[in-house]
Amino acid sequence: MNIFLRSLSPPEQVGLLFILVFGLLALVSLSAFVMSLRDRNEDDSRTERARELKGLLKTSWGMVTVFWIGWALGETIATVLFGLVAFFALREFITLSPTRQGDHRSLVLAFFVVLPVQFALVITRHFDLVTVFIPVYVFLAIPVVSALANDPQRFLERTAKLQWGIMVCVYGMSHVPALLLLKFPAYRGKDAFLVFFLVFVVQSCMIVQHLVGRKLRRLPSAPNVSQSFNWTSWLIAVIVASLIGGLLAGLTPFMPGQAVAMALIACVSGSLGHLVMKALKRDRGITNWGAQGRSVTGASGLLDRVDALCFAAPVFFHSVRWYFGL
Repeated sequence: MNIFLRSLSPPEQVGLLFILVFGLLALVSLSAFVMSLRDRNEDDSRTERARELKGLLKTSWGMVTVFWIGWALGETIATVLFGLVAFFALREFITLSPTRQGDHRSLVLAFFVVLPVQFALVITRHFDLVTVFIPVYVFLAIPVVSALANDPQRFLERTAKLQWGIMVCVYGMSHVPALLLLKFPAYRGKDAFLVFFLVFVVQSCMIVQHLVGRKLRRLPSAPNVSQSFNWTSWLIAVIVASLIGGLLAGLTPFMPGQAVAMALIACVSGSLGHLVMKALKRDRGITNWGAQGRSVTGASGLLDRVDALCFAAPVFFHSVRWYFGL
């Protein structure tokens, strides 16, 4: 399969992927619809799992659509689209906790300076600054701006919340289009496939983990955080998604073994990152951002759908860069 994929030109690869990916998503969506009809009168836990699967499928459709738009309109448009995703994800994250008057300057800095600068660095290919701008400069600037607001009440909690939100939503998401910066020899015209590879394996891992969890019905490994997470279904999902990554090696600059390893890194970091974000929701007393089709945080439940990608992208990006010396 890899030999066949490598023999195709980029337009032919795009056409084949369009048919396979959208066909697969259509089949899974149809199966989910049939299961939802069957589970309509079942207990609340199965209803909750069906709602979770529906959300995962919506995310998959959205991310794949962003990939095709980015491929058709170019790297700059793709980066802007992911920047908009980061904006709404950060907005949702911030609304999890009430803010004070002293946070307003820091919030303006985060939304209207840090976020656009980070994605502008991606567009202009300032490789090293993309890596250190937020973890170094922004992490020092945010508490200074907050301190100048002269409001010390719960200062550490408020500052840490904003820093954490910027790190996950802006820094993490910016590394998805930053994959377009990685220039491999003899890989011209195919850089967008790295973005596709990352999104596809992470979403495959999340969907497989959910489906296996429905069938196996194991006791949750962290019941106070997630009723659906258990190590058995997690391990099966990581292995399956990693093998899928190996099958997609022909679309990437990786050899099959390297593709499996990189998919494994992305799946582990993404799925465990999703668990971390669930723990955060429980801490804030929020159990379902998409209840009754609405987000209680006011941003369409977006963060709940892209949190795995936010964790996986920087780990995947730096693993690839380190291993291949780029």
